[in-house]
Amino acid sequence: MFQTIKNAIKTPEVRKRLLYTLLLIVIFRLGCYLTVPGVNSIALEEAMSSSASGFGSLINIISGGALSRFTMFAMSISPYITASIVIQLLAMVIPSWERMTKEGGELGRQKLNKYTKLLTVVLALVEGLGIYLSYRNYGIFVDDTFLTGATVVLSLITGTCLLMWLGDEITSKGIGNGISVIIFVGIISSLPSVAVTLYNLMITDAGFSTTGLITAIGIIIGAIILVAGVVFVQEAERRVPVQYAKKVVGRKMYGGQNTHIPLKLVMAGVMPIIFASSFMTFPAMIISMFNQNIAAETGFWATIYKFSLATSSSSVPIGYSIANALVYLLLIVGFTFFYTYATFNPAEVASNIKKNGGFIPGIRAGKPTSDYLSSIISKITWFGGLFLSIIAILPMLLRFTNLDVSFGGTSILIVVGVALEVVQQLESQLVMRHYKGFLD
Repeated sequence: MFQTIKNAIKTPEVRKRLLYTLLLIVIFRLGCYLTVPGVNSIALEEAMSSSASGFGSLINIISGGALSRFTMFAMSISPYITASIVIQLLAMVIPSWERMTKEGGELGRQKLNKYTKLLTVVLALVEGLGIYLSYRNYGIFVDDTFLTGATVVLSLITGTCLLMWLGDEITSKGIGNGISVIIFVGIISSLPSVAVTLYNLMITDAGFSTTGLITAIGIIIGAIILVAGVVFVQEAERRVPVQYAKKVVGRKMYGGQNTHIPLKLVMAGVMPIIFASSFMTFPAMIISMFNQNIAAETGFWATIYKFSLATSSSSVPIGYSIANALVYLLLIVGFTFFYTYATFNPAEVASNIKKNGGFIPGIRAGKPTSDYLSSIISKITWFGGLFLSIIAILPMLLRFTNLDVSFGGTSILIVVGVALEVVQQLESQLVMRHYKGFLD
């Protein structure tokens, strides 16, 4: 591994990409501390400590704490993620966009990317207005004028657009997928606070705590096991064998190959968790825009508000957690099936195999192959959905303790996935230059 790092640093082009990526990461982290103009820092600290801001916990984690400091990167890259998902779904529904995706090549990709960026600006405007209206109720702004509101919203939109540009630059000139790297850096920036939490468990006001030490060791071991499990599941795949018949073209013989279709156990990645979390917390965000004291009230809307926040706020009564957890897990499994079948079409794969003269051993070409692939996808998707559900529910289990480790299973899933992706891209860069990679 150290030799691989040495080879990467010695290679001028790879070293240039690494340094450029590091420079853009530094810019991102500096922006996480540039507070939006017109914010009262004292009132902001009080608002962030209140339970009513729980709906922004996921955004705050992936933004590296930018939301809690109300900086220009407070919305992080979440509008771009949402816009990308919407465009992908529309590309499956609109025939012209579907043709553009499959047959448009680089030009089609650029057009869809342009639509994604335009939609990102629109969503950033909507989300920026929502955040401004929500936090205006807590009095964190110096005044309540239109100019202040416009400045705050414009600053938030500019921050998201700047992050979108940084992501594109990292993708094209750096190492890894830019958007994923930004989310990765935002999450791991909370590791120092995790270390402080573990230290406070061991060293209390009364002195050294043996119980705290055992708890800290248990947390570390649990984190290692969780990371190992995530890596295993992320890398695991179900390989479906495919054979291609031999055919003669002129004087040459083609085909006769034995290959396989790699089917990942978790094709959807972390997207179902993000979908489900956004779906669950959206009502709380809307309700809190119009009533800042809703958490202390009773009635229908107060019940909806507390139910919506049961997965993200420790101040919500535990009585709401059980029903919320069931709905949350059902949504994750449902979105897992939806996203998996949206990205993998068994009928299309079976058709391509048949057109190229291939077949799965023991399965007839055509519809039987499609049914066989659908059966496999259904089974591994159930596994993937349950796995994601377990990962997502871990932070809820920590609610029954006094621990606050800043991020849970969802964050670990994102961090591990991005780390594996960056390592694989770095390996490909080195292999192109005749160096061995991490996995050799």
